[in-house]
Amino acid sequence: MNDFDAFPPTPLTLEIAEIVLAITPIRIGEIPALLAAVRPFAHRLVDGDPDWLALLADNGDALITAIAVASRRPQEWVSGLAMDDAIRLATALFEVNADFFVQRVVPTIQLAAARINAQMSGPLAGLTPSTV
Repeated sequence: MNDFDAFPPTPLTLEIAEIVLAITPIRIGEIPALLAAVRPFAHRLVDGDPDWLALLADNGDALITAIAVASRRPQEWVSGLAMDDAIRLATALFEVNADFFVQRVVPTIQLAAARINAQMSGPLAGLTPSTV
């Protein structure tokens, strides 16, 4: 273990909508809500340069929830942001938490999807359960 690993990370300071935010990595207690929010679009975060407008168009509510959780701000505040501020905030949150998303969330979701696909294409695929 590196001696510096014990120190908390230096927050990324960002001013959004006249509020100065200290962006830090996600905390353990925030993970369940964040995972629930990013599940619909986690696979689109893999390349490290997400198309925020496409994500907003396809998964707007989930993205807003994820931004609210990761920024520790109310969802109504995030919903009221100007588009450029929302993109700057989402980018900063992703950069600070990229390691978490790319190395933990995406592989876990991909593994779960592969297991589900394997079960659906197995010997019982296409059979419907009995209603009796």
